[in-house]
Amino acid sequence: MNILLIGQTTLHWGRMEYGNIGNYYIIEPFIRELHKFFPNSIIKTTLQMSDEFCYREKIVRLPMELYYSWDDPEYLNNTLKELGIAELYSHTKKLMTTSPFIKVVSDSDLVIDFSGDIWGDNANFLGTNRFLIGLMKDRIAQLLGKKTVMLAGSPGPFNDNRTLSFAKLVYDNFDLVTNRESISTDLLRDLGFNLSRTKSLACPAFLFEPKIDIDIDSIFDKLDANDGSKNVGFVICGWNLLKGPFDRWPIDDEELLNYVKLIETIINKENVNVILMSHSNGFELPPYFKLKHGRDYPFAEQLFNIIRKRNNINIEKIKLQKEVLDPWTIKAFIGKLDVLISGRIHGAVAGLSQLIPTVIIDYGHEPKAHKLQGFAKVVGMQEMIVDPQNEELLIEKSLFCINNRDKIKDELRKVMPKVKELAISNFELLKELF
Repeated sequence: MNILLIGQTTLHWGRMEYGNIGNYYIIEPFIRELHKFFPNSIIKTTLQMSDEFCYREKIVRLPMELYYSWDDPEYLNNTLKELGIAELYSHTKKLMTTSPFIKVVSDSDLVIDFSGDIWGDNANFLGTNRFLIGLMKDRIAQLLGKKTVMLAGSPGPFNDNRTLSFAKLVYDNFDLVTNRESISTDLLRDLGFNLSRTKSLACPAFLFEPKIDIDIDSIFDKLDANDGSKNVGFVICGWNLLKGPFDRWPIDDEELLNYVKLIETIINKENVNVILMSHSNGFELPPYFKLKHGRDYPFAEQLFNIIRKRNNINIEKIKLQKEVLDPWTIKAFIGKLDVLISGRIHGAVAGLSQLIPTVIIDYGHEPKAHKLQGFAKVVGMQEMIVDPQNEELLIEKSLFCINNRDKIKDELRKVMPKVKELAISNFELLKELF
């Protein structure tokens, strides 16, 4: 069986694998579950994974330009031509001409759109006409008579009327859609999408496994965080600031004061260690490849310096995790925390999936992400998501999480097997199509 994996997660080399750690939490179990349910399949993808990943996970990397190009000014027109070829085929069952993309679709038995939270207006933050072109690629596969599905997504928002009707057409012709939370499904229902083949499940990231052959205690030793105090991990990113854009830098110290006061409060009231950490990496491109700090680290470092300068706490209780960790190691590290406060949703998933009581910090500015509410709902932790503009509630929920961690852990222990079953159901339902 030939499987073609495309979608808005088709990004430049390394972005899915070495950048935002949450991306990797998803893609590794996604590919492994595909192999588990379709053991003799050949999986080809426009996602630009490394040679090492392709070899280890047994996939074939195709050129990114089959799905989208930032450099070709005629790409939209050429995709329109491909759409016309596919439309004619749907009526005549004859290919009058072809293209590299049409050829690879024609050779496939199944086409999977894996777009995460970028199937919607947000795609256009990545490139001009990005969502429209992605819709056309999906529609081409449909018109060529291929089984097409969209798996493990959080579609939306859809505020651009120029693409909404086309999005509904494409959505209506998927053989299966699985959303990784129900809030997206509610959004689609309100907009009049046909949900007859849609299931609300859970994100494959809940299945990602940490490293087990690593001495995590040694990392805590380097931080002087094995002193018997409870350890609270703390992650924020540019989306958690009260004004955008998310990649704005530098920022004024005043923009972090809500988080400074939160950290000072929980240290002074509960005598915990707070470990400031990053949940994103950066990387140098080959041939000089190496992992380096990503977008989150400067926020952690700035918070660390502000808190130490203010000297309102026992400064030995504030820690900065400086080491660059790979996804497997950082999940293992999170699994040794007592509590996690995370503005990265997949950082929160890393905690919740390991029964770590977690406060989820919502986005502080537009475009807001409904997926955060959805993920919290999947695990029954809606009460633990907090608007960063509400400083008082941020402190209240964090203290509640610290003081009720055993009860929260018990609740997570009950619900997590079901959540992981829902994540596997993405692939069980896909198998049922055949």
